[in-house]
Amino acid sequence: MATVVSSIVTHSPTPTAGVRAAHQGGILEGANPSKYDAKNPIIMFIIQAGIIVIFCRLLHYPLSKIRQPRVIAEIIGGILLGPSVLGRIPGFSNAIFPKESIPALSLVANFGLILFLFLVGLEVDLRIFLSNWRVALSVGAAGMALPFGLGCAIAYGLYHEFRDDSGLVPISFGTYMLFVGVAMAITAFPVLCRILTELKLLQDHVGVVVLSAGVGNDVVGWILLALCVALVNAGSGVTALYVLLTCIGYVLFLVYAIRPAFLWILTKNGSIQNGPSQSIVGLTILMTLASAFFTGIIGVHPIFGGFLIGLICPHDGGFAIKLAEKLEDLVTVFFLPLYFALSGLSTNIGLLDSGITWAYVIGVIFTAFFGKFIGGTIAARLCKMIWRESFTVGVLMSCKGLVELIVLNIGLQAKILSQRTFTIFVVMALATTFATTPLTTALYPPWYRKKLAAWRRGEIDWDDNPLDHDNQSVDESPIASQKDSVSEIRRLLVYLRLESLPSSLTFLSILGSDRPENTSRVHPSKAAGRPTDESKPLLQKRRLEVHGLRMLELSERLSSVMKNSEIEDVATKDPVVNSFHSFGQLNNLAVSGDVEIVPEHSYAEILMRSASNQASDMVFLPWSESGRLSETSNTTAALEHSRQHMLENGAHSHFVATFLKHAPCHTAVFVNNGFGGVAAKREHEGLTRSKSRLSLRSNHGLPPAPLADQSHHIFFPFFGGADDRTALRFVLRLARNTNVTATIVFMDVEQGVTSAKVEIVQEDSKASRKDGGRVVKTSSHEIVEQEKGFFISMKDSLSRELESRVVFELVSTSQPLNDIIERAKSEVGQSGKNSGDLVVLGRGHGSGVSFRTELHHLPGTVGPTHSVGSEVSQALGDVAQAVLVTEIKASLLVVQAKREDLTV
Repeated sequence: MATVVSSIVTHSPTPTAGVRAAHQGGILEGANPSKYDAKNPIIMFIIQAGIIVIFCRLLHYPLSKIRQPRVIAEIIGGILLGPSVLGRIPGFSNAIFPKESIPALSLVANFGLILFLFLVGLEVDLRIFLSNWRVALSVGAAGMALPFGLGCAIAYGLYHEFRDDSGLVPISFGTYMLFVGVAMAITAFPVLCRILTELKLLQDHVGVVVLSAGVGNDVVGWILLALCVALVNAGSGVTALYVLLTCIGYVLFLVYAIRPAFLWILTKNGSIQNGPSQSIVGLTILMTLASAFFTGIIGVHPIFGGFLIGLICPHDGGFAIKLAEKLEDLVTVFFLPLYFALSGLSTNIGLLDSGITWAYVIGVIFTAFFGKFIGGTIAARLCKMIWRESFTVGVLMSCKGLVELIVLNIGLQAKILSQRTFTIFVVMALATTFATTPLTTALYPPWYRKKLAAWRRGEIDWDDNPLDHDNQSVDESPIASQKDSVSEIRRLLVYLRLESLPSSLTFLSILGSDRPENTSRVHPSKAAGRPTDESKPLLQKRRLEVHGLRMLELSERLSSVMKNSEIEDVATKDPVVNSFHSFGQLNNLAVSGDVEIVPEHSYAEILMRSASNQASDMVFLPWSESGRLSETSNTTAALEHSRQHMLENGAHSHFVATFLKHAPCHTAVFVNNGFGGVAAKREHEGLTRSKSRLSLRSNHGLPPAPLADQSHHIFFPFFGGADDRTALRFVLRLARNTNVTATIVFMDVEQGVTSAKVEIVQEDSKASRKDGGRVVKTSSHEIVEQEKGFFISMKDSLSRELESRVVFELVSTSQPLNDIIERAKSEVGQSGKNSGDLVVLGRGHGSGVSFRTELHHLPGTVGPTHSVGSEVSQALGDVAQAVLVTEIKASLLVVQAKREDLTV
């Protein structure tokens, strides 16, 4: 009995023995957060995900400078984190990527991959393929057949050389050959779209051909890969046939049963017109996961299910674009880097340790590139494309990118590829993708595209010689040639911005023709037998053609690339372009509008190209009222920016300066200050105001009454030179509107006055020089008299209709800048209830006067109150800077003549 009691006492729990609860203090109790815990894997996953995302982001920054897609950084980042580089550091892989943690990382990465393949399917627009099916079929077929055949040939050597590597399952050579052929033949459609967009080829003939062929190539490649995986996973050929037939039946079920039902739901829900609601996004994700589940359980990889759901989503009304915007950031920023990091962990460059292995590396790269290159080039040439265009098509079709990595990972998971052969193909994918952008740029540069477009329009021959020559008389007097050097402005290009739209439309209403008179209408049933006056046209002849260009920023998002590929649909639904069209119809203007989605650094280039393509006489360029180049969705916040922010140095001022430097036609830069009667609100310095719900309700008063005074007054100081002459003619063009009056003053700077505020530039020759972005001519007496003669001739040729609204004056001055400011203050802004006044300036001046010293003495131009950045001053000129810093109550229009006129 004593023994039993003793035993019981010995095994009874004590305060210091037994099972305790797990530590909850974490690092406060000395726990190591980097140690993997299977019961709490989230801590290690956060460490791994953070390292991967940061590493890939840092790598992308330098690679983006050489225009490489993000996938290059993600592939290289995965390789560096794997056993090839950082994995060689003792303890790195065990500490950061322990083998026990890989299943959790792989689970999240593959879930993200399903969503990404859904986005890839969403990006594929079969309408592009169907509209260009002949060339797409020929280029796509040749671009797949030749590399597929060469891949099957090199697969023989790979199969027999590396079939004894560890980690492989016994498979037939036919299955292995099929997989290698697919890996060689596939094209990375998402990366291809990105490269075409960044190189501005998406609307080019080459881009349309490549995009159309890429759609078919992508779909066929995934079908062949699904067949290959089915053959590997099936136990027999009969089973593989059943899997294939099941897949075909499932695709037909999705197309003819699920898609119509999905479209019906979207139509009833209004998601096609208004974008997907939260419920529709949830339904789409559930459909994607269900489809991935089904394709996974029948023996095909789950990613095919996600791809098929993306493929059946409609593109009508921009639904696909808006749906992609809901999902893309999380997938591309977070999930994809995880997947490529897993690829990098399976890539070991150290296994390429023999001559025969490197021979196969070179052979695989050679086969993959030249198979695509030769096949695509020959097919494009047979479609009557020029050789250089054909070479470019071949290079672009050789792009592999992330789709190749997905294919290789499927092969690695299915144990078709060993780690060594996987590494060989990863190096091939990296090399072919890296070479795509520089080779395309070298083969098909912008200057060649411009020449080719002009040649196809019949403007030049192949040797760049113009085909039409205008015979110009050389016997005209200097003044007559100056008066006729700029023809009537008939084609105007307007840079459309949402925030500048009201003032831009007001300006166009002045410049455009008058509205036709209203005529009484008769009901068609009562018009029979009534005489009709067919001799009188219903509308007056349109004297001005206006083309609007709206530029949106091309971001790194997939939806941005999708918008570019569906640019026509985007343009027809863009609210700014539609408002512009409606304005033209109401004001008897012939208007057209386009939307371009390009990187910000290409804005100036795109605007110049559009001006050349439209043969524009002038470009109307409104200054950003928010101070930003990209347009913000929060227009209220943009318009509340102060005038100081509006005129600071930044991307917009650089854009304007770049365009003015290479402008192909006359340019008018417009800085709004209440033009149209709606002045920008100014916040009182040092005071802020917050709004409550009550104040928001109480602010909803009666709508403002339309302006009774529709008049505008223009003040224009004339110094001479090409810019001022162009500006003078433009002022007279504006003054044709009966609501416009103008004061034009010739500023005759006294040559003999010695003043610290005026510096007369004397040069012996008539060659011009640049000074702060201006072209300044010699200030000899002959040139001043010539400019004065032009000024007087324009005054004498004034029509009787304009004599009552336009005043010409000659003023002698020793302080031109100060006199301009004082005169402007007395001329404009006097009527606070009109539609806004305007100060017009030439960007350059021909009198040889430098305003630098006098500008320095104006209040507000130096010191802490300096509100105009140096880049803004260089873009607009010294006189414009003086007008802006003195805050004259009028808008500003700075005119620059066509570049060839600057030497007049």
